[in-house]
Amino acid sequence: MKRAGALIGAILWIPAGAFAQSSPDTGAGVEFSFGAGVQVRPEYFGSDEYETQPDFKLSLEEVRFGNGRSFGGDPADGLSFRGSFRSIGERDSDDFGELDGLDDIDRALELGFGIVYTQPGYEVFADLRQGFGGHESLVGEVGADAILRPTDQLSMSVGPRVFFGSDDYAETYFGITEEEAAASDFDAFDPEGGALSAGLEVGVSYRFNDRWSVDGAVAYDRYLGDAADSPIMEEGSEDQYTARVGLVRTFSFGF
Repeated sequence: MKRAGALIGAILWIPAGAFAQSSPDTGAGVEFSFGAGVQVRPEYFGSDEYETQPDFKLSLEEVRFGNGRSFGGDPADGLSFRGSFRSIGERDSDDFGELDGLDDIDRALELGFGIVYTQPGYEVFADLRQGFGGHESLVGEVGADAILRPTDQLSMSVGPRVFFGSDDYAETYFGITEEEAAASDFDAFDPEGGALSAGLEVGVSYRFNDRWSVDGAVAYDRYLGDAADSPIMEEGSEDQYTARVGLVRTFSFGF
């Protein structure tokens, strides 16, 4: 749900081929990638107005133990695990006239993990996160990508996404309490969780060399279920679009 938007897109992941053999002369160390760029996203969940915000990404690539083995490294086909992180910005009703009377929502952080199955031409994943701050709910996402690599430097992906949220999550971002209804133009609404959005993401990555690359993505999501039925959608839109682009630098440190 507005996965690439309303968030600082940061994912810590453990590539396929974890605990793979590394070259015998490889010393202990760690390799990770940090990306910075910009994203265009809806101003809040359900908004039909868009804003430009910074976008950051952090990826763990490899941990080398110095004994001929490593955690991560060059991806291999098969099952792998990753950490998952999402940040959702605050929603201040004073900033949006159409939300006048609704409670403010603090910034939320979501932390969790994911499972990824990779093959040369596709990837399937499932993520599960726990929220802290603005919401304290369980959320999850499943998706798949078809992957095309026209050259060694260029890779492209496209695939569907489905986002799930608990009842508490749906109530936080799409519900209207009796008190809020009395103070606003909205009717009271008590949503239930479940599949709350589905969409499609197209991504492109170009690697200049071993250290520098640029990547970007464009995504479309449509709200489902009680998220789509929320009175908030009457003032906004069930359709949400996001786009991001950033420069990525890979770092390697020995120890």
